[in-house]
Amino acid sequence: MARLTLDQKLAILSDAAKYDASCASSGSTKRDSRDGKGLGSNEGSGICHAYAPDGRCISLLKILMTNFCIYDCSYCINRVSSNVQRARFSVEEVVKLTIEFYRRNYIEGLFLSSGIIRSPDATMADMVRIARKLREEENFRGYIHLKTIPDAAPELIEEAGRLADRLSINVELPTDASVKQHAPEKSPDQIRHAMADVRLRRQAAKERSHTGRRAPRFAPAGQSTQVIVGADGANDATILGQSTRLYGSYGLKRVYYSAFSPIPDASSRLPLVSPPLQREHRLYQADWLLRFYDFGLEEITGVSKGGNLDLEIDPKLAWALANRAQFPVDVNRAERGLLLRVPGFGVKTVNRILGTRRHRRLRYEDLMLMGASLKKARSFIVAQGWSPGALTDSADLRARFAPPPEQLSLF
Repeated sequence: MARLTLDQKLAILSDAAKYDASCASSGSTKRDSRDGKGLGSNEGSGICHAYAPDGRCISLLKILMTNFCIYDCSYCINRVSSNVQRARFSVEEVVKLTIEFYRRNYIEGLFLSSGIIRSPDATMADMVRIARKLREEENFRGYIHLKTIPDAAPELIEEAGRLADRLSINVELPTDASVKQHAPEKSPDQIRHAMADVRLRRQAAKERSHTGRRAPRFAPAGQSTQVIVGADGANDATILGQSTRLYGSYGLKRVYYSAFSPIPDASSRLPLVSPPLQREHRLYQADWLLRFYDFGLEEITGVSKGGNLDLEIDPKLAWALANRAQFPVDVNRAERGLLLRVPGFGVKTVNRILGTRRHRRLRYEDLMLMGASLKKARSFIVAQGWSPGALTDSADLRARFAPPPEQLSLF
């Protein structure tokens, strides 16, 4: 096989990394090199999450260390039985790329994942070596996110957490049965055990000893995971139920949803087409409602048939249309929990409403200045100078929000 150049490897392994969505970079501790020591900076705020092949700066260099893999997960383009062009970076090549891209102002950090080569321990050891070289030899203070391997030795994951800002371990599919069917080499129990270990180490790092000293930092930006949507028969209620358990049990920062993408020479057990991308979008919206708007799982998934979210309208609007008896809401009197359920009101808007109405009554025009989407909210609220009248209970209210029908063409 011809020896690949570094540019050729980069083209292959950056493209292979596009299937991993769990690479956000928010929530880390702030570090910078403006004091003249070290290289790179990390502002600790949300930034873009990928590196484009055309050279545009999108902040994170997102690559696989290798797309060789000894596992045969049926949904993965890099499985051992897949007929794809293979490539592998050395430890030194990843370090060189990260530093050179940073110096060119292409990136602010590194997102590193990998196929499994030789063994989980051997692969994880190489990824840890990359992070160690960046931190200790190059004095790199930028953001590092490592995709950890749950089967790797605990001491390797522990060192990864001391060097990286965020760790992630993919649960892969929504149910244990689906994982066993499509990824038989992977153990759902081992994945959860590794997640629990990361959570315990993060908690220990926040505690002070009897002398008042803190333990060494450990994955300060937390841990995340990714769920593939549409590769099995799991409905949205099942997927969101899994996410709710992961947030509660392991203190995850984010669960990422990735629509299944059909791959060449795939198993006959996999679907032939991708799920609608709108489904992925609705799952993110529902996830947000569960985390920040105090919605319950059954409230979100119980308003449509079959446990799947409505693809035409967002989950909050779907709930409001199914629970019209709760509306209209008086913005000058309603409690915070009910205001958060008004379509078109976000958390910041609700906070502004609560802060302003201590001093005066709110008019319809005030809500627009506060950032409310009144195109949605006007049908569900009462304000000084505004009442929706019979609009809230009108038979065609859904049609006002749902996309208009399209005339399909045969040509």
